[in-house]
Amino acid sequence: MITIIAAVAENNALGKDNKLIWHLPADLKRFKKVTANHHVIMGRKTFESLGKPLPNRTNIIVTHNTNFSAENCIVVNSLQQALKAVKNDENPFILGGAEIYKQAIEIADKLDITFVHHKFEADVFFPEIDKSVWKETRREHFDADEKNKYDYSFVTFERI
Repeated sequence: MITIIAAVAENNALGKDNKLIWHLPADLKRFKKVTANHHVIMGRKTFESLGKPLPNRTNIIVTHNTNFSAENCIVVNSLQQALKAVKNDENPFILGGAEIYKQAIEIADKLDITFVHHKFEADVFFPEIDKSVWKETRREHFDADEKNKYDYSFVTFERI
């Protein structure tokens, strides 16, 4: 099962200037728990925005740059190569960015989305979730609090 995991604003915003736009500790904690001990696939820009490999995961970076390397990571040149590298993981995760999401949404089995209930100015966006392809199977809503500035929901979609 291939899972796309993302935090997405109301206007499908993902980030700006290669950075996250918001800070939701509850989402980060959940992300860490859900992806631990799995393969995580991300584009080079996403990796560079993180600054280092994510611990307790096998990090796979997709880039067209054949000279790119990153310590303690697997570097591949296409999403297809990345998927071959994760064949022994029963649930690898696609972490983005926008271009990787655009390709992966065509082949993923599941979407694990944190919807941030706010609109943000952004320069990268998550693809539209086509309700004729994806069925919402789970939703947990949370109100903003002292640690999490925005209302948010954890939502799971499965391919119909």
